[in-house]
Amino acid sequence: MKEKSTGELFNELKADPKVENFISKNKGEFSKPIHEYLSELLRERNLTRHDVAFAMFLDDSYIHHIFSGAKNASRERLIGIARVFNLNLEQTQYLLRYGGYAILYPRKSWDAVIISAIEHNMTFAEMNDYLKNLGETQIVVVD
Repeated sequence: MKEKSTGELFNELKADPKVENFISKNKGEFSKPIHEYLSELLRERNLTRHDVAFAMFLDDSYIHHIFSGAKNASRERLIGIARVFNLNLEQTQYLLRYGGYAILYPRKSWDAVIISAIEHNMTFAEMNDYLKNLGETQIVVVD
């Protein structure tokens, strides 16, 4: 269970000369692997891996690899998964940070289109068409 703020963790880490002590004291504060978080979202949304693969026009085995931890999703595919889960902008930004990627940035035209698609509650397919129609690179749908 996470109880400490990131600032508190930073302060503890800086103050402790042995990282081993910090890690030992804060095991419950660390994030789980991204594939476990994605699987949690899958259950919360009452979706299957097949549902995600189908919505993103991907092979079931590719999504299986993402959700089992055998493969890491690219930033673009993670955004696609966020759309299938119908995450709002704040939740999508969180998912990107969780996955180790840059958040969506409105000064980048591609990111601005994605932000707009999220704000207008577009599906993955609608978002991809939106990208194409605005001359932006679509999220790759063929593996």
